[in-house]
Amino acid sequence: MKTITHWIDGKPVESTSGRFGPVYDPATGAQEKQVAFATAEEVDAAVASAKAAFDSWGRSSLARRTAILFKYRELLDAHRDEIAALITAEHGKVHSDALGEVARGMEIVELACGISVQLKGELSTQVSSRVDVASIRQPLGVVAGITPFNFPAMVPMWMFPLAIACGNTFVLKPSEKDPSASFRLAELATEAGLPEGVLNIVQGDKTAVDRLLEHPDVEAVSFVGSTPIAKYIQLKAVEHGKRVQALGGAKNHMLVLPDADLDLAADQAINAAYGSAGERCMAVSVVVAVGDTGDELVAKIAERAKALRIGPGTDPASEMGPLITREHRDKVASYVASAAEQGAEVVVDGTGFSVEGHENGFFLGVSLLDRVPLTADAYRDEIFGPVLCVVRAGTYDDAIQLINASRWGNGTAIFTRDGGAARRFQLEVKAGMVGVNVPIPVPVGYHSFGGWKDSLFGDLHVYGNDGIAFYTQGKVVTTRWPDPSDGGINLGFPSNS
Repeated sequence: MKTITHWIDGKPVESTSGRFGPVYDPATGAQEKQVAFATAEEVDAAVASAKAAFDSWGRSSLARRTAILFKYRELLDAHRDEIAALITAEHGKVHSDALGEVARGMEIVELACGISVQLKGELSTQVSSRVDVASIRQPLGVVAGITPFNFPAMVPMWMFPLAIACGNTFVLKPSEKDPSASFRLAELATEAGLPEGVLNIVQGDKTAVDRLLEHPDVEAVSFVGSTPIAKYIQLKAVEHGKRVQALGGAKNHMLVLPDADLDLAADQAINAAYGSAGERCMAVSVVVAVGDTGDELVAKIAERAKALRIGPGTDPASEMGPLITREHRDKVASYVASAAEQGAEVVVDGTGFSVEGHENGFFLGVSLLDRVPLTADAYRDEIFGPVLCVVRAGTYDDAIQLINASRWGNGTAIFTRDGGAARRFQLEVKAGMVGVNVPIPVPVGYHSFGGWKDSLFGDLHVYGNDGIAFYTQGKVVTTRWPDPSDGGINLGFPSNS
């Protein structure tokens, strides 16, 4: 059985821990690989490699860094199908979805290719007599990233390309559930010319995470995952004096006003709720139907939900694949099973679903719950699966109050033809990312990604300008030079006097 191991000093490094985790093909339920779990000493070796590489990489020219990143982008483009296939094999999402993930990750590589513009700094001359002041940004040193299973290529690329472009060196701890994509990213980075030790990968579990959070040579930690773990990451990292950005969970609402195009809203609700099997922090989990739109909208969503083609991610006909593990599938199904008991109407029940020939796969059909009470577990919890809740609101004001009462504030959307209502919504809603007739408002690479409230721990969002600020530290230089007229250096013609 193939073992996925660590990447340290620009090469694979076998683990000595003797501990491994299973890596499944979610479409078949079969264990296809295993991943080595790092010891604390193996994490130390990766950090030491990164620290040694920082001595030269942190002083390297922007021209050298960007040349490597341009080559890296070229290699990613050439291997995007291969990377997408690794994602499908271990995560289960359909191939087209996996290709989209790679493309969104490459946006940040492209942003990193332009780092010379982002790090220009500022200069103010003659702030006082013969005094100039310059503001510059410099790298931190060794930084770390801890990334989730749902986007095993994209989320790492949200982090390390920008970090290394800024002059840092990086240690990545990817999800143990689907580790191959990030390992391949590291191989291609080395092929592009990235020096040994600039990008390292340690596989593992809590042992590896805790050692990164405690290690005195790690200056900053980036994390994407669930809210409870994000809180833990922030508290432990800050306790050890580190800079931290930790993105947590979400319960994203999509508000539909009576004037909205209900066919468009239904189409987008399907895509946003059930794409990638609902395993994404920007998935629409709740549709808020305002006024008398609810019945018609629910009927349109139900019609489309029942027509979705669910199957292996390798099948071009599949529109949705399996969930990541059997345990997660069963947990998601339990929310549907308990919804009726807690007062919801189960319009579409996806539990008990299976795919012929793949009966042992981790498949779950899509579920649609209507008139969900705000006290129901299906509304209160982040389900992270293909379950869409519909709640009813009498007015816009009722709807905005409902959304803002949520403890999460990652993404939200409004569907309407009324520009005034949309403008009011984007100013009043308490969330970090807002879509107007766009259900999943993930920003492009040169804007930053991040939420509010329990969806973000730390001050800065990922990638974009916030990402550059996170991976650098500011320095202000104030200078005064003697003028030749003061009797110092005189570059004029010599005289006989």
